[in-house]
Amino acid sequence: MAQIDAFFKMMHEMGASDLHLSSGSQPIIRLHGDLERVKYKVFEHDELKKLLYEITPEGKIKEFEETGDVDFAYEVPGMARYRVNFFNQNRGCAAVFREIPSKILTCDELGLPPLLQNLALLPKGLVLVTGPTGSGKSTTLAAIVDYANKNRKRHILTIEDPIEFVHTPQQCLINQRELGRDTKSFAAALRGALREDPDIILVGEMRDLETIQLAIEAAETGHLVFSTLHTISAAKTVDRIIEVFPGDLQEQVRAGLSEALRAVVAQNLFKRVDQKGRAAALEILVGVPAVRNLIRENKTFQINSIMETGKKFGMQTLDDEIMKLLNAKKIDPNDAYEKAVDKAKFKQFLTKPPKDFTEGA
Repeated sequence: MAQIDAFFKMMHEMGASDLHLSSGSQPIIRLHGDLERVKYKVFEHDELKKLLYEITPEGKIKEFEETGDVDFAYEVPGMARYRVNFFNQNRGCAAVFREIPSKILTCDELGLPPLLQNLALLPKGLVLVTGPTGSGKSTTLAAIVDYANKNRKRHILTIEDPIEFVHTPQQCLINQRELGRDTKSFAAALRGALREDPDIILVGEMRDLETIQLAIEAAETGHLVFSTLHTISAAKTVDRIIEVFPGDLQEQVRAGLSEALRAVVAQNLFKRVDQKGRAAALEILVGVPAVRNLIRENKTFQINSIMETGKKFGMQTLDDEIMKLLNAKKIDPNDAYEKAVDKAKFKQFLTKPPKDFTEGA
């Protein structure tokens, strides 16, 4: 047992999502969204480096020494996996660990809309789960892939950096590839994927133009592709994808995306005020013909109107879902205001002035 495992045991028992270890600081955990200091001594650089290197693969140590940051996964058997990032900062080395539960929660257990299970059964197309860092994108995607694994007979190929949730093949064959260990990049793995007979492809993150282009092409050519982006709404997700490309290619990308896109799930997490834990609010855009036409015609500013009127297709807006949580007294009004798209709707509920004075009156 590595010395650092004691910290993981502590955060696991407390229900913390993240552990921060930083030279010149006490350990800090993120508990229900807030940072809290752990009663422990302040780490010195050399002491922390020794602690971290005890669990680090040799190749990752070399990469960290050469570049100053590195990502990998670490597992404490019988407890959980951890997504790890090491980096250097002005006081010395530092690390952040995100806990990934060993048990994959189902869509029902997570309280996700039934539509998300239907996404796992689509024959082809592009499905994106978006949101800020720490909003639960990986957990939602894992639940969707798990549903496909249990209910289809297909080949699922995942490309991740690093592998987070480990899926045990059930009805499906599942192959999980990790950047650095199994492939050099998302783009390289996607190019190879088209020769590996997959039916469902999970791309951990669409980080660059080539990866986005290949993901769209794979979705257009009969594959069901899941991926993530760091965007806060469905409409902004569509704009972000198109804006990655040079101006002379954007019309072509709009056409391809309009054919490929099946759904965008934009989610955000809120600290609950009625009990311990966090609540999720999801915006869902379904790629019905009206939505595809707006993308093709560069009228994405009208997407919100489609979502407002598309409830029969399972569409819902983020603000409506935030309002439901607020009316149920599950979340704080100030938190609702901070994460809402149309903040004017929520200003009447504020108990104190907005945190961000730049938002205007």
